[in-house]
Amino acid sequence: MLIVDSHTHIYLEDFNSEIDEVIQRAKNIGVKYFMLPNIDSTSIAQVKTLHHKFPEVCLPMMGLHPCSVKENFQQELKMAEEELFNNAETKYYGVGECGLDYYWDKTFILLQKEALHVQAKWAKDLNLPIILHTRDSMDDGIELMNEEQNGRLKGIFHCFGGTVTQAQQIIDLGFLLGIGGVLTYKKSGLDEVLKNIDLKYLVLETDSPYLTPVPFRGKRNEPAYLEYILTRLAEVKNCSKEEVAKITSENALNLFRF
Repeated sequence: MLIVDSHTHIYLEDFNSEIDEVIQRAKNIGVKYFMLPNIDSTSIAQVKTLHHKFPEVCLPMMGLHPCSVKENFQQELKMAEEELFNNAETKYYGVGECGLDYYWDKTFILLQKEALHVQAKWAKDLNLPIILHTRDSMDDGIELMNEEQNGRLKGIFHCFGGTVTQAQQIIDLGFLLGIGGVLTYKKSGLDEVLKNIDLKYLVLETDSPYLTPVPFRGKRNEPAYLEYILTRLAEVKNCSKEEVAKITSENALNLFRF
């Protein structure tokens, strides 16, 4: 099987001591590509370092995470913009991770929206997918993407955990749903939602080191654990793991264009 982890932060310090082993364990279950969403200016060097170490499989993206949107967000955006538009040495495969987060702090909601509008314009200008974080803010994220959609905007609603109605709104926008460890949580209800959603609208992700699937919940997540997400999704869709891997990976490959 060829599997794509469409969202993983394995460039973080959590993995420094064993990154080679982490990559190898993932390869052992079929993971071939690791999409690396940036967080803010403090992580740019980490993303690029891992990409340069594994240039064929660890593929970088560039953006500003909503939890990093503070008073200095314009400066942060400028650094990300410089990387995307003026760094000839690094090819970026998406804009993100960006979006809205109303869970941790609502102080900067208006600035988060402003930053997201800016990054949506980057995605359209560069014809790159946008990777959206919408924790406790999915309806606003959908509305903002509707405002920005001009027929060229595409991307992933990362860590999707919404309703069938929200899923259909996202699909109607031309976006994909990122499915990760939450699917394995008994009380998430995501399994019932995904019974109504065709595999052609889904991509797999881990969000490593976060959102670890059962049976490792509470421990550090890693891309090799896609095996458990893949298995659960196959059960939900009543099909083989091979079919899930094939369709979701094709979705990712077509979106990121590699």
